[in-house]
Amino acid sequence: MIAPIEAHEELDSTNAEARRRAEAGNLGPVWIMARRQSAGRGRRGRTWDSPSGNLAATLLISTPKAPAEAAQVSFVAALAVSDLAEAFLGKGAGALKWPNDLLVHGRKAAGILVESGAAADGQLWLAVGIGVNLAQFPSDVERPATAFAEHMAGGPPSPDDALQVLAEAFDRWFGIWTREGFAPLAKVWSERAWGLGEPCEARLPNQVHRGIAEGLDLDGALKLRLDGGAILRITAGDVFFGEG
Repeated sequence: MIAPIEAHEELDSTNAEARRRAEAGNLGPVWIMARRQSAGRGRRGRTWDSPSGNLAATLLISTPKAPAEAAQVSFVAALAVSDLAEAFLGKGAGALKWPNDLLVHGRKAAGILVESGAAADGQLWLAVGIGVNLAQFPSDVERPATAFAEHMAGGPPSPDDALQVLAEAFDRWFGIWTREGFAPLAKVWSERAWGLGEPCEARLPNQVHRGIAEGLDLDGALKLRLDGGAILRITAGDVFFGEG
């Protein structure tokens, strides 16, 4: 069942609001949407710009899964965001770049930030934050960005309409993951992936590796084939496919 949606005019961060609720014992499920964020956050401590007209939302849920398995929810979110792009931009419009960026015509249009913590009942709370450039996109960013509006003649969907589509898609993929495990998600993710089979640079906190992106491992790690033929599992970091 789709979680209820709460819309707020402004929050510091939808993920921060989800964390506050989880730490107070409220584990959802609930979608928390903000029309504006004053302190939006992205992966690896980056700022996430949240201008009016874009989607900023976090799903707060809990799970009995262990942290390593629960982290696969980022692929649930990525597939849901890909479905959102197809719904408004057409089939095949959105490609997925490991671990969970949405690219539209090679430029970033959405990002996902999953945070978690231990709940008092022994479960794990998950804050699945999703930001989608619907109307506007930032120009002063590390990688080229775009917004849905650039690819739609009639204007982009409203954040409310986009979140309704996103929530339905998330619920569908979450159900598949819960019933069937990670394998069916990995299959579809790979079909929609950007850069598989191509030269890739993985930038980790203290080192850089170069090789060919082979695909997903059974747990969602990226398999990078190094020049010598060895396979290196990338579980965290940033990957670049020829964009510098």
